[in-house]
Amino acid sequence: MAVPALFGDLAIPAIASPMFLASGPNLVVEVCKAGLVGTFPALNQRSSKGYEAWLDEIEHRLAVAAGDAARRPAPFGVNLIVHKSNARLTADLELTVKHKVPLVITSLGAAREVVAAVHSYGGLVFHDVVNVRHARKAAEAGVDGIIAVCAGAGGHGGALSPFALVPEIASWFSGTIVLSGAMSTGRHIAAARMLGADMAYLGTRFLATRECMVSEAHKQMVVEAVADDIIYTPKISGVPANFLRQSLVASGIDPTQLAQGGSPDMDTQAKAWKTIWSAGQGAGSVRDIPFAAELCRRLIDEYRAAWRFADAGAAPARITPAA
Repeated sequence: MAVPALFGDLAIPAIASPMFLASGPNLVVEVCKAGLVGTFPALNQRSSKGYEAWLDEIEHRLAVAAGDAARRPAPFGVNLIVHKSNARLTADLELTVKHKVPLVITSLGAAREVVAAVHSYGGLVFHDVVNVRHARKAAEAGVDGIIAVCAGAGGHGGALSPFALVPEIASWFSGTIVLSGAMSTGRHIAAARMLGADMAYLGTRFLATRECMVSEAHKQMVVEAVADDIIYTPKISGVPANFLRQSLVASGIDPTQLAQGGSPDMDTQAKAWKTIWSAGQGAGSVRDIPFAAELCRRLIDEYRAAWRFADAGAAPARITPAA
């Protein structure tokens, strides 16, 4: 199992993924206190000054929790967009190094200089990819882990089956492999491990939590959605991504026309992520909006139960999503 020693004694090998406009200090802290890795995108704050304020808050709250709890909180992570369009990258990276953020998740580019900066203080760099070509580039850049973003993942999801992508990466990459895509239960996390991934990456399940920063309407839409409500299209953000059908319709976009190759009005482009909401195909397993701590306890119990049944050579009982 290639879970880094820096992560310490995690309750389960899972990361609450950094969700744009959704993940903030409250969600990160509660996830880490429960023994899972909590993360957020630096760009969820409008400025580098605001980003540092969040780092200060998270570090303080986790330090307090470490003194009060029997289990030391899990480390946290931040997502940095490495693409040249991110004018804040240099400033945000400097703050990341200053605060010695334990885990940095890079997107839209694997840069050696970013990896070197994080490694300079002993931090880890995971990079998200949707295919093997990008995975090899990330490995060449020296990353510690590769996040295989497979079919059904929320946001900028990939199109490959995890049964294809994870084993292929594992055949040549010796670092940590994290599976992303349509996972919402502890059993899904156990299945990711059985497939060959070291950790699981959950986003959509954490959208529907009390601490998540998205609107109550967005959370409720996730709860009511099923897999068929997830539309995979490059026509909204410019990169293939998964969006909720109901939010497309509410924004005046016909999902049928998108499927037939049509494009939405240009005015709708600015609405991506804000009024055109994302979720993954795992929404069909989401049926409530609990506090993050409650959800984490549930995931831990389900994960451990799945392994107990596996050790006994028996199939676990069917999981009924919470009503």
